[in-house]
Order: sequence, then C-alpha cells, then structure tokens
Amino acid sequence: MLIYEVNLLVDATVAVAYRAWLREHVAQMLALPGFVSAEVFDVREPAAADGVCLCVQYRLRDAQALQDYLRDHAAAMRADGLVRFGDRFTATRRILQPSDAG
Repeated sequence: MLIYEVNLLVDATVAVAYRAWLREHVAQMLALPGFVSAEVFDVREPAAADGVCLCVQYRLRDAQALQDYLRDHAAAMRADGLVRFGDRFTATRRILQPSDAG
C-alpha cells in the first residue's frame, strides 16, 4: 500500500467550483488501475491566509500502480484542473509509504 498525497491551496474566489470539480476528479482517479481509495481533508493547521487548503490522500495498491499513473495519466489529469482554474490554485505532492517503525 502506498499513499499519494496532493496538497492544494485554492483561491477563495473559486473554492466552491473547485470543490465540485474535485469530487469529480477524485472519482476519475479512483477509476484508474491500482487506485484503491481516496479521502479529501480540509486542512485546519496551518490555516491559509487567503483561500482554502485541502489535502487529498489516494491509496494505491503498490509503487508500480503509482509509476503507471505518473507515466500514463498524470499529465492529462493535472491539465484538466489547470485548464479550468489556471493559477487560482497550487498543488504540491508527497508519496508516503507505511513505516516499519510503528
């Protein structure tokens, strides 16, 4: 299991429309091979000075599923948000793996 995390800072002027689009986007991601589940969080801390902070955690079957997504689908999936919202949001990404320390 692997977690692909996307952290979003969304301009307040498009936040409602972005949330609606994000629900559809997450559903499309879950239809891709290797994606198991997803959860969307409102980020409470640190709070955004201007806008809305969201965090999406996608659970993937394994590292190969993530590599396949990045190679075959990521560019198109990311482009859709850019076409719709331009520079009114930013996204950063992390890849998390369960630790044997816990």
